[in-house]
Formats: sequence, C-alpha cells, structure tokens
Amino acid sequence: MAVGTKPGAGVDTAQVARDTREHVLISWAAQGQIAPLVVTGGDGCWIVSGERRILDFSSTLVNTNLGHQHPKVVRAIAEQAERLTYAAPGFTDEPRATLARMIADVAPGDLTKTMFTTGGSEAIESAIKIARLFTGRHKVLTQWRSFHGQTAGAMTAGGDNRRWANEPGIPGIVHFLNPDPYRSLFGADVQKALAHVEEVIWYEGPNEVAAILCEPIVGASGLIVPPDGFFQGIRQLCDRHGIVMILDEVMTGFGRTGKWFAAEHWNVVPDVMTFAKGVNSGYVPLGGAIVDGPIAKHFEDHVLWQGLTYSGHALACAAGVATIQAYRDERVVENAAAMGELLGRELRALMARHPSVGDVRGKGLMWGIELVKDRGTKEMLERWNGPSQKLATALRTACMERDVYVMTRWNLMVVAPPLIITADELRTGIGAIDEALAIADRYAATGEL
Repeated sequence: MAVGTKPGAGVDTAQVARDTREHVLISWAAQGQIAPLVVTGGDGCWIVSGERRILDFSSTLVNTNLGHQHPKVVRAIAEQAERLTYAAPGFTDEPRATLARMIADVAPGDLTKTMFTTGGSEAIESAIKIARLFTGRHKVLTQWRSFHGQTAGAMTAGGDNRRWANEPGIPGIVHFLNPDPYRSLFGADVQKALAHVEEVIWYEGPNEVAAILCEPIVGASGLIVPPDGFFQGIRQLCDRHGIVMILDEVMTGFGRTGKWFAAEHWNVVPDVMTFAKGVNSGYVPLGGAIVDGPIAKHFEDHVLWQGLTYSGHALACAAGVATIQAYRDERVVENAAAMGELLGRELRALMARHPSVGDVRGKGLMWGIELVKDRGTKEMLERWNGPSQKLATALRTACMERDVYVMTRWNLMVVAPPLIITADELRTGIGAIDEALAIADRYAATGEL
C-alpha cells in the first residue's frame, strides 16, 4: 500500500454490493433479508468499510487474533508467494515443516504431529477419523451445547440448530449434557456431571466409544466455561476405558483465553487437539489436528486414510509461522491475559447496571454476556436454539450503529476482541455494548424491542 493511502481506497463499494447481491450466496441467511457490510480493508482491531472504521469486538468470527493486516504476517505471505505458492500434500516444504514444529513446541504435553487442513470443520473430520482408525471403534460422544463445524461429521457432532439441515448426519455420534454452572441440571457439581457422562458411556458400551470430543470452553453455542475438575475427570474416564480425548481448540487456541491453549487452565493434555482460526489469524485458510506420541506411533505402520488437496498449503503455513512468531515477540498471549482481567471487570460492572444481564463469564479475551428476562428464574430473553433472532439482530445493529461489531446469537453476546487490543479500545467497545443493552432491558421489562 502506498504511503498515505487509506485501506480500501478506490474500491467501488456500490459495485461490490451489487455483485454480492446478484452473484454471492451468504452463509446462514435468507438472501433477500440481508445487506452485508462491504469490507474494504482492515487496520489492527478495526474493520474498514470505505470511510468508516468499525471496532472488531468479536475478532470477526473469533479468528483475527492478531487483528487485521498485521505487517509481519502480510509480509510473510508475500515473501512466500515469491518462493513457492503450493506443493502437493505428499511432498513437504519449509513453511509446512516449520509450522508443524512450532505448533508442537507450544502445544500442551506430548502433542507432536499435525495433520493440516484448511479450517476447523476439516480438522474435526480428521480428528474423528484418526480416533476411529486408532481405536477400531466408531462411536463419538460430544456435548449438546457445542458447535464443531459445517461439514457432515463436524455438523453432526455439534449440538445447536445449525446441524438440523444436515440430519440425519453421520452415524455414531452421541450427545451428553454440558456441565453449565449457570443453568445446567448439574450446576457446578462436577461429580454429577461426570457421573452423567460415564452413564452415557455405559449405555453406549465402553468398547464401542472411540472418542469424547469437547470444546474446552463452548463458543457461540453458549460461551460456557466448565467447572474446575470436569476435564480432569473426562481425562480419567478416557484413560479408564481406552477412549481418545479430543479437545476442539479451534476457537480457544493460540492465546484466546490468556494461555496458548484453553486446556492449560486445567492442566489437561488431550490425545488429539484440533485448531484453526488463531493459528494464523485467518489470513489464509488453515486448520489442523495434532496428535500425541502413541497415536503418531500407530500411524508409523498403519495407513492414515485421510487427505486434502490443500493440506499444509505453503501460503497458509507461512502465515502461521509469522503469526506464532508475532505472538512470542509481541507478548500477545500475555496481553490477552492482562486485557482479559480488565474486560471481565468491565463486563461485571455492566451486569450491575443492566437487569437483563443474567450472567457474564469467560477467560482471557473470550467472554459471553447472557441475557435473561428475569434473574431469579433465569428465563432466557431469547430462547437458545429457538426460531427467533430478533433480539440478537437488534443488539448487533445497535452496536454497529455505534461503529462496534459484536457477535450476537439468541440471548448471547460474544465479546472476543483481537488479542492485541488496548485498554482504550476495550472501553470503546464496552461503551457501545452498555448503550445497546438498554434494548435488552426494555425487552425484558415490556416484551418490546
């Protein structure tokens, strides 16, 4: 970009809008009811749309961990494009090998070898196949309140309404109830939650269960932080029954929760860990499943029946190498932890001011605001998995009118800004949410938006 040139300068936004309306299918939407924002550029924590700057207070899809247009990552992509843009997955190259080593260096425990994909959905598909091939079993247990992706297996594994259009889905997926300290049947009672999981294992047959797959912190399906001890108990159940433990760190990985990976909050090491999003801040599509030593050894003399044309794409992996280096050099994970403390305090202060806020919860820079009609009954202000998104749309629109983007779903606001955010930028986002929550308060009191 030339010196002094604004991001996206010269883009005909009206033509982009027309071309989109006439020729692009937009995900998760009835096409005639939307007019998507035309994004012309990005700058740190800010989305640029022509002359407008919008604070990206949910890291777009909780993936732009380094913010937009980080110069080191942009430069790494350009330099790699000059050398090599693509090599077949049966070959190898420097960025792929280097990134695999760097991920193993920061991953917990003995997680050591990575199967690269182009995103989180394919990472989950790969993890499920790996667990089935390794154990010779076929069933996979997952949580009801979860989302694992949009391909057939990943969508079946998820628990929210996005899987319905895909049903009946793949066989062998069995769901269990989440240990949600705010509203589940178990409350914060870890032993009851674990007893439920073990009962499901026995119903399904321990020798039939290949894997237990969980998000360590549930993302957009509830932003649920499990009680301490739950994942230690899942680890013990897996060890007892020879079950592969898969943690889906697609959203939580690479500093999002104030640690490199959310599993570290509970000192738990899975057998397989999936990742995407933050591995290169979404600059080029990339994901993967990293496995531990015993699984890696298994595939020394057993065929890994899984492959993708763009596995370990050179440009994506070069972006990943630069991203991890930036995390280290710029102390990004440490900033996420520090800013997360500030964000938590500010959100709890919002809760004190707004009666529609039933709960705030999270870790690092991954927080949820749950909205209720009544704090005593905990009745949801808009039903999770329900047909209505009127409240969520009204809140998102109100924040956007204040030039702040916040992901909203049903009665949940997902506050997950880039990990490079400053205290001043945090307060800008909080100010917009504070004003928008007047809508939720009115809706709770009167039933009117």
